Amino acid sequence: MTARNSKDAQHRVAAKAEQAKGAVKHMFGRALGNESMTAKGRTERSKGALRQAGQKAKDAFRH
Repeated sequence: MTARNSKDAQHRVAAKAEQAKGAVKHMFGRALGNESMTAKGRTERSKGALRQAGQKAKDAFRH
């Protein structure tokens, strides 16, 4: 695995982790009735999805 592939893999994992963290925050916010936490969770989940989409687009143009 080259350094570039390793770095890309780290970015993909970070994006997935951000999505998961956001999903958990969103779920707990809804369960607790905390609208602020719910909104933050939605935001983090969306940012993770956007980062992941960017990585997929980058991979598509590279190959």
